[in-house]
Order: sequence, then structure tokens, then C-alpha cells
Amino acid sequence: MLDYDKEADAYDTSRGGEPRAAAAADAVLGLVPAAARRLLDVACGTGIVTRRLATARPGLGVTGADLTHAMARMAAVRLPGAIVLADSRQLPFPDGAFDAVSSVWLLHLLDAPGDVRAVVAECARVLRPGGVYVTTVDKAASHNVGSDIDGVLASRPPRPAADAAAGVGAYAAEAGLRPLGRARFQGRGQGRSPRRAIADLRRGWFMTLPPGSSLSEGFATRLAALPDQDRPRADPVFTLRSFRKAG
Repeated sequence: MLDYDKEADAYDTSRGGEPRAAAAADAVLGLVPAAARRLLDVACGTGIVTRRLATARPGLGVTGADLTHAMARMAAVRLPGAIVLADSRQLPFPDGAFDAVSSVWLLHLLDAPGDVRAVVAECARVLRPGGVYVTTVDKAASHNVGSDIDGVLASRPPRPAADAAAGVGAYAAEAGLRPLGRARFQGRGQGRSPRRAIADLRRGWFMTLPPGSSLSEGFATRLAALPDQDRPRADPVFTLRSFRKAG
């Protein structure tokens, strides 16, 4: 997994910046009821999406939580007094504290057995009855846009998706959450070029391809042979699922 303390400074510019954040926030809010007054953004990162959640609805009080110190510090600049340092598997909030909870680009990062289940259960716990949980699912698949880059990378060793929609749905049901809705949004500015894919490969972006390994370098060589090395291919399209807490 990437070291997000080290990634923090470059995170926004390398992940589509404000255009991607705007698309994500709009999609999340499209699944959050207008009557919601308290929202928790779990794994808020640098707060670039969290701030947009807060400013888009003046009546919505937004709190952000993140485990990474550097990310949380950046988020606190964007939303002073509204960011807490917290592990998403053990949130420091009482039961039923929020009308809505979001976790954008989090579940795919969780590797340890039971972590996704634990995070979904915690998000459900801090929701009031009738509250709504919104999360991204199937993130890795979102980047498969049918490009020549995808063709090269198709033979890399597979990695089970921790955020597979079916699994997330099953954990949500265990936690008393019922399916509610879904949405999709474009990861603007995130279309990969071959040169960028090589850079991502060599910094550990692809978890089954260790940087510096002969396998990884073989893929880098094949990527380097593609045309238009600096032309971004199509942007990914991310998927959101929402659930309502029973009661």
C-alpha cells in the first residue's frame, strides 16, 4: 500500500484535483437526503471532497475523519475545527451521531481480513436509524476503460477486490443497512498515459506488481512501447452505492 503520509502533498494534483473532487461531492450529495443535517466523511484525506460537501449545502454540518496525520493536517486547513484523526475501524463517535456517512475511495485499500466488514459496521453504528451510508465500490475496475494500457496490464497477477459491490452489500446487510441507490461519476483528470502508468507502476500503485521486480519491469517495458506516451486515455468512471439504516 502507498504511504499516504508521503503522498499527501502531491495527492490532489495527482488525482484530478478540484474537477474530480467536484464530481465526487456532487455524486455523493445526490444520494444524501436533503433533510440530512450531520454528515461524517470517513477517510476524508486532504479534505478536498469534504470541503465541497460542506459548502454545497450550508445547512449540512460536515465532519471529516482520517487515519493519516499528513492528510488530516491538510484537511484541517480546509475545514478548521471539523477534522478528527481516527481509525475508520473504530470511530470515536457515539451510536447514531450522524444523519449520513460517506466513505469515498477507502474500502479498496483495506487488506486485512475483516477490515471492510469492520468499517461498514462502524459507519452503520454511527448512523441514526433511517440515516444513509454512501460509499464507492469496485474502484479498481473503474480504471479499466478499454485502453491499450489496460490491454498491456490485463495479464498482471489478479488481486481480489476488497470493495467488490457484492461483498460490500453483504456486509451492509449484516450491519442493518438496506440498499437504497447508486450513482456514477467521472474521475476527471485521471486518464492514464503510458508514461504515467509506468511511473505509477514504479512507485507501487499496482499492488501485485512490486516496484523493481522483474515482473514489474517487464510490464514497464511493454508500456514504454505504446504510442502517444504522454496522451491521457479515457478517465475512469467510479461507482457509488448507498444504503439506509433500518429503524
